[in-house]
Amino acid sequence: MATPSPTSFSQLFNSSFDARRTSSKRLTIFGPKLKSGETEQTHVRVFTSFKTSPRTECKASKVPPGSTLKLDNRRVESLAESENGCDLFEDLKHRFLRFKRRKFEENLEHFQNLAQVQAPKFMIIACADSRVCPSNILGFQPGEAFMIRNVANLVPPFESGPSETNAALEFAVNSLKVENILVIGHSCCGGIRALMSMEDEVDSSFIRSWVVVGKNAKLITKSAASNLGFDQQCRHCEKESINHSLINLLTYPWIEERVAKGELSVHGGYYDFVDCTFEKWTLDYKESNWEKNSRFAVKNQFYWC
Repeated sequence: MATPSPTSFSQLFNSSFDARRTSSKRLTIFGPKLKSGETEQTHVRVFTSFKTSPRTECKASKVPPGSTLKLDNRRVESLAESENGCDLFEDLKHRFLRFKRRKFEENLEHFQNLAQVQAPKFMIIACADSRVCPSNILGFQPGEAFMIRNVANLVPPFESGPSETNAALEFAVNSLKVENILVIGHSCCGGIRALMSMEDEVDSSFIRSWVVVGKNAKLITKSAASNLGFDQQCRHCEKESINHSLINLLTYPWIEERVAKGELSVHGGYYDFVDCTFEKWTLDYKESNWEKNSRFAVKNQFYWC
């Protein structure tokens, strides 16, 4: 199986664009009425590349109809970096309207019920990676799963203090009474590569400050897989960090209490998007004893391919 070469986490999300030949057209977008009763309009000039690497620029003006204003020195880079520039949002509009027609209107009663209350069976903790969408790969429908996504799908321990992840956990477990927590890791994870690559010195990076939550998984990986190459170590750590997060879940008193009573189950999942396979396992609370001998037991292991 081919794996990417080591790279920094930030490199996985950055790209450069170089447009050399462009054509342009100006679009007029009408907005709210002005005090004078005239309609406000915005002129957007979209530069479209004839080559594969686009550069999009927007020029905007806020003038009443019949007026023109040249803004040669007021260029604004478009947030939409695509061949059609601002048309990205036109595509999103069509996707939304398609959802409304095919999902919302055809299941109106279901969505009306969801508007009153939600009762999901799952709490999902997944990576923020754009290639890993739980609703897409596992087919979750609206109302079925309460989700939080963060870099490297990590769960900080209870003693780490407040974060958006444990705030979501608290709401899902104590208010929504979910029956399952599923932590989903994945192949080629940039957050895990950042964790495995970072040195011991302290810096002010937000990424480092977050992924250090998985430092124990890194230490276990370095010990157990020291004979493997970097890519294989990262893959090992991707799975090890999931189990580490499952253990961290049990540091929350209100989670462990419900797990001990059999009212809540915690699961690990690993999605390999290179060959599209999924591994799932469940933490065996009764057989695990990490407080005394760091024993971690699992059950109900499945491999979907």
